[in-house]
Amino acid sequence: MKPSELATILYDHERWITSGEAGGKCANLAGVSLASANLAHISLAGANLAGADLRGADLYKTNLAGAKLTGASLAGASLASASRVGANLVSARLQCYFRSADLRCADLVGADLVGADLRDTILGGATFATNFKKVQYFHRATFSEDQIAWVWLHPAYPEFASTLKWVKARQLSA
Repeated sequence: MKPSELATILYDHERWITSGEAGGKCANLAGVSLASANLAHISLAGANLAGADLRGADLYKTNLAGAKLTGASLAGASLASASRVGANLVSARLQCYFRSADLRCADLVGADLVGADLRDTILGGATFATNFKKVQYFHRATFSEDQIAWVWLHPAYPEFASTLKWVKARQLSA
């Protein structure tokens, strides 16, 4: 995709968001190669990024809330301080840097978490399964109490246990 085409899509998406979906157009970047793209500080809330190649992309403080990232590749991407509240990350390849990201209520079931860095990440209400055992780092992360079993089963739990934060489900929106 040419940079000018991407700029047009992002401009239309921003108008779509700011107009309350009345103007502009929701970004459809499904299957698009955005490898090493600088998408820092951009809102892609609600965008379709299914199957997108985001390897090595800079997604610092990018808003991906409600975005569809099913099957996307985020290996090596920087998602520090990004928001993916409620994002669909099913089958996404997430060998990336999430430090201080907000993953509240994100769907991580089936996501490839091998080597993911979840330090200081808010994971309360996020759904995951046995794939959580593949996460490399998660110290100082915040979990909801319904996730205790998955976290406790992680081989590195004893190493990180004293650094973890726990919240009740009713505190997730705070």
